[in-house]
Amino acid sequence: MGIIISLILGGLAGWIASMIMKTDNSQGTLMDIVLGIVGGVVGGVIMNFIGQPGTSGLNLYSLIVSVIGACTLIFIGRLLKR
Repeated sequence: MGIIISLILGGLAGWIASMIMKTDNSQGTLMDIVLGIVGGVVGGVIMNFIGQPGTSGLNLYSLIVSVIGACTLIFIGRLLKR
């Protein structure tokens, strides 16, 4: 059940991040899910670095952390693409 929740949270976080960063037309649903899941890990590392807890289940805080991480990944990807 934890994997399904991670996929749902990751998909939602990736979709929100792609809307914020205006990449929703250039990537598909699968990329949004992958971006959101990896973004959750990256967001957790960022939050741990500043002294806050990382993702902690299916809640609003974890969604925000995952969106922050996914937006960070999109930003880094844009820098590397140039």
